[in-house]
Amino acid sequence: MPATSHVLANLPSKLPALLLGAVTAAALGLAAPAQAQTVLKLGHVLAKGSHYDVGAHVFCEEIDKGTQGRIKCQVYPASALGGEREEVEAVQLGTQDLVITSTGPVGNFVPEIKIVDVPFLFRDYDHARKVLDGKIGQDLLAKFPSHGLVALAWSENGFRHMTNNKRPIVNASDAAGLKLRTMENKVHMEGYRAFGILPTPMAFPEVFGALQQGVVDGQENPIPVILASKFSQVQKHLSLTGHVYSPALILTSPRVYNKLSDADKKVFADAAAKSVAATRKKVNDDEANGIAQLEKDGMQVVRNVNSASFRDALKGPYASYAKEFGAERVAAIQAVK
Repeated sequence: MPATSHVLANLPSKLPALLLGAVTAAALGLAAPAQAQTVLKLGHVLAKGSHYDVGAHVFCEEIDKGTQGRIKCQVYPASALGGEREEVEAVQLGTQDLVITSTGPVGNFVPEIKIVDVPFLFRDYDHARKVLDGKIGQDLLAKFPSHGLVALAWSENGFRHMTNNKRPIVNASDAAGLKLRTMENKVHMEGYRAFGILPTPMAFPEVFGALQQGVVDGQENPIPVILASKFSQVQKHLSLTGHVYSPALILTSPRVYNKLSDADKKVFADAAAKSVAATRKKVNDDEANGIAQLEKDGMQVVRNVNSASFRDALKGPYASYAKEFGAERVAAIQAVK
């Protein structure tokens, strides 16, 4: 006799109908398989409450909501799963499910996207967002699967600025001789050498300690990162150079993505879009309020940087970029209105 029938056969004959219904439901529930739940790991390198963290939590909330709890994801902030390069590699290998990362190390995995790291390529936030949300950006996202990664969306890190403990930077020549931590990114490093900087590639988790100990003189990052990482505690000078716009990406593993139904893939796409919107709003807020906060924390801020001196210094690298990426592709990005 099946288990459900056995339970029902042994019930008292005068048991109230309501109770009988409840027991029947419970018995059938015992016989039904439990609904499987998938829990994914999403990592990033910035602190809790940062723009990456805001975007990560919105993404996970939307995944939970959109799949009625069948798929959940847990956020691992502050390099809990490693530096950016390590996390991207883990997603590519399938040992980590998701990562929100700057493009800094991603060009080492997907060479086609290195073009977005060219200094002074983007005029402002509006220009950068239009390029990435438009055909150029979407065509670049399509390059990822052939390199063992799935790019769900372009997110945002922000325009990068220089900090150091030696002196204010107004002209490109003021940066000469400074040992600055950079991302593991050849496009950035080639440009920075043209400023006379001694670029020192270093994984993000090591940066605060290196600044504190004087291993490097400074670093360069967007205002939201400088805020979230509390670099004001270990850096005296901030110059609003805006020398590179730093995009970010929401990446997942083909191991995860290829198992999703078409409906769940749409949930992931919608969740990524809402994550990007939340991240950009946080970046906007940090840009609006963060500089005053950093000054309050003791940093000396140079607002009026001689951008022309930095652009002039890049003439050599720009010839190299045109050769590597195609002058027409660089021009196409610059032409977006």
